[in-house]
Amino acid sequence: MSERYTITAKAEEIKKRFDVAVPSSYSSRYNAAPTQILPIITNESPEGLSFFYWGLIPSWSKNNSISQKLINARGETLGEKASFKTALKHRRCLVIADGFYEWKAIGKKTKVPYRIKLVNDELFSFAGLWEEFEDDQGEMMHTFTIVTTEANQTISQIHDRMPVIFKKDQEKLWLDDSLTAEEHLELLKPVSSDLVKMYSVSPQVNNVRNDYADLIRHTPPADQFGNYTLFN
Repeated sequence: MSERYTITAKAEEIKKRFDVAVPSSYSSRYNAAPTQILPIITNESPEGLSFFYWGLIPSWSKNNSISQKLINARGETLGEKASFKTALKHRRCLVIADGFYEWKAIGKKTKVPYRIKLVNDELFSFAGLWEEFEDDQGEMMHTFTIVTTEANQTISQIHDRMPVIFKKDQEKLWLDDSLTAEEHLELLKPVSSDLVKMYSVSPQVNNVRNDYADLIRHTPPADQFGNYTLFN
């Protein structure tokens, strides 16, 4: 499960990379987490960033707590699950990022956090789905989920799943409404192992309230006694 990611780029970098308008409200995130409002690009409004809650709430659901359970969608079953089938057809998005976190189990109780990014350090996007519905107060709610696939060889050292990372040419295809669901599903493959790198970071990232630049610095993993190098 992909539970945290980063988008540390400046607004001008995002504008140049994705050719979108970036509002002044945008700010870098070093520990993006579920239930937070985060920037995406939707198939409906590809010319600019939209800011949606991370945690998909299907249009037929009025239960906000379900968002905790739908932060990820397995790419292999998108066409089968009621929660995602309609969104796959009509509501796809790109989730802007420049890295994500996964945790490697060390023993029974200890997990070491790692940050994964592209070897060229560039911005990229995850495959995503989005939804909207009107809440009890008449306000429109907008939510999204990140599509995952099986881990490539590099990431499988710490986890068996990973987000679907798109190459630039795949992004336009994912947002293209003229493609069939089958053609969209064909895009949901693991990115090549030689395109990603990973390194251990501070366990301070475990706390969703922490969101600062030092979180993405390399920090040696726990030793065999479980001692961490910490910083603020």
